[in-house]
Amino acid sequence: MNYEERVRDFLNQKVIAIAGVSRNPKTEVGNAIYKKFKDAGYTVYPINPFAESIEGDKCYPSLSSTPEKADAVFITTNPSASIEVVKQCVDNGIQRIWFHRSIGVGSFSEAAARLGEENGLSVIRAGCPMMFIKDADFGHKMMAFFMRLFGKLK
Repeated sequence: MNYEERVRDFLNQKVIAIAGVSRNPKTEVGNAIYKKFKDAGYTVYPINPFAESIEGDKCYPSLSSTPEKADAVFITTNPSASIEVVKQCVDNGIQRIWFHRSIGVGSFSEAAARLGEENGLSVIRAGCPMMFIKDADFGHKMMAFFMRLFGKLK
């Protein structure tokens, strides 16, 4: 699948886990994406082993602790923690992962991406669902345009 097909496949899933949401919602991109997925009607599970709740919702310490298996995982962790999230995806049979990455490294880890690909996962190495999800804001649409233009979405 090409990039656009992987994005469509990811966004067509119904149960999404967001790994790397923060206890401080003002400083973390994962929280904004969590809210966007939730507002768009997805079943969303926040993952953070150090938080009990996020945005007033129960937070889960790992992918195996959610009430139902996620169809896909959006990764917003520090890159050093991304490989652990991918290992959890492999162990739990989750087939789709997306690393948050726009300008700079974001949560992307080459080792984590390779681990996912070697285990047959659909891996999205860059971008943000907020560039593609229903009712994307103008800023994210422009970011998607420029990232495509400069070949950053592959």
